[in-house]
Amino acid sequence: MIDAHSILKNCVDIVLQSGEIIREHWALPSNVRHKGSIDLVTQTDLAVEAFLKEKLVDLVPGACFLAEESSEDDEAPADLCWIIDPVDGTTNFVHRIPQVGTSVALWHKGRVELGIVNVPMLHRCYWAVRGQGAFCNGEPISVSGVDSLNDALVGTGFPYDIAKRLPEVMERLALVLPIAQGVRRIGAASIDLAYVASGKLDIFYEAGLKPWDFAAGILLVEEAGGRISNLTGAPLRFGDPLLASNGRLHALAVDLLSPTT
Repeated sequence: MIDAHSILKNCVDIVLQSGEIIREHWALPSNVRHKGSIDLVTQTDLAVEAFLKEKLVDLVPGACFLAEESSEDDEAPADLCWIIDPVDGTTNFVHRIPQVGTSVALWHKGRVELGIVNVPMLHRCYWAVRGQGAFCNGEPISVSGVDSLNDALVGTGFPYDIAKRLPEVMERLALVLPIAQGVRRIGAASIDLAYVASGKLDIFYEAGLKPWDFAAGILLVEEAGGRISNLTGAPLRFGDPLLASNGRLHALAVDLLSPTT
């Protein structure tokens, strides 16, 4: 049995330290290479991931790593695993847009037990331990009380293979835009989920996400009182389009978005 609370402080400290690498690199030129036509990686991604793996390896003996820049697959991880996105929002980082996050989750027996999303350039660190609530900079957070789609601020994202998925992306946007109060595309799913957890966004949906994009964030949402599923309302599985909400809007969001799945 993993006692996630007992390692929380040390884990948060390690993630905060990794944020200093992002801060240090912020003023330096980015050495960018392309993993895909619009999928970027920088020396900062690699440096943060290496730091996190070095520091976390002894925190939970026996845990493996599923990390964006070094993992060859994105299947459900082993029984005990750290799931890491060192720089979520690499394109934001390259353009020096401050919505850049580091996502660290501890996966155990089929679910996330601990999740941290640090946004170093905005000085916000979100964390949650299963069953113990969600926090930002040590203060409790909760989802919004919005119960009408007309009052809802909706977040979404666009997959790296958007050229192939453009019809479905546009179809969903066409459903949401006329009904919602507004739509935002922040460019980092872990931050979108942290924003749902803290009541800044009321709904977030996106297809094509990898485990490291959302593992920490889904626990934040659940522990803040929200709900996570796929777009049909069924339990989320790796590879599914993700839907997160404040809970009150979840059935309405499913009704709106599920016809396109």
